[in-house]
Amino acid sequence: MRRLPALALALPTLLAGVPAVARAHDDGRDRVELHQDHREVRQDRRALRDDWRDLERMERRIAQFDRARASRDLPALNGLDFEMARDLHHEIDENRRELARAEAEVRRDQREVRSERREVRQDYQAGRPGAGANDRRDLRDDRRDLRDDRFDATREREQLARLETIAVEWDSLRGHLAPPALDRKRFLLAQLQGLARQEIQADRREIHEDHRELREDRHERGEDHGRR
Repeated sequence: MRRLPALALALPTLLAGVPAVARAHDDGRDRVELHQDHREVRQDRRALRDDWRDLERMERRIAQFDRARASRDLPALNGLDFEMARDLHHEIDENRRELARAEAEVRRDQREVRSERREVRQDYQAGRPGAGANDRRDLRDDRRDLRDDRFDATREREQLARLETIAVEWDSLRGHLAPPALDRKRFLLAQLQGLARQEIQADRREIHEDHRELREDRHERGEDHGRR
């Protein structure tokens, strides 16, 4: 019983340290988020450069196909047959990896949303409304990330399905040089060109979204410091 007064005296000091620990936790999380925002900007800019190269390569292939067909250059047409089949299967493998990454991002976002929900509930149960407000903001951001990453995964899944369909048909047309087969190959090349342009548009949207998230995270971090 004699220890109770000492504990009572120490308790305010202990409780005073709780906000400082919470602030340090929030600062660390904010720094991680900003670092992640910058990394995503760099990754999406690199993806945009790669997709521009893919589009330029596809446009060169179409020009080569049109020249070879106009001059009835059968060896060149057969060579393009082989190159396109090889590139299509390489692109499909790459898209499968991208889809796996996108689905992993969705699973990570789902875990973060569940974690933030628990933190919000625990903050209010513990009587920490200020911390609860910060966690509600983080929950909103995590839900936004989950929505965006689900959209990306759906887009990757749809693109992979289209590539696989085109690859199957291209393989069935290999070695066929009659006008109907060449017409169909030209149509498939145009489809691939369209997919490449869609990828560039998607990259630009991603970069725009990255910059928006970066601005929001910087603004929210500034607000947090302003309240302290």
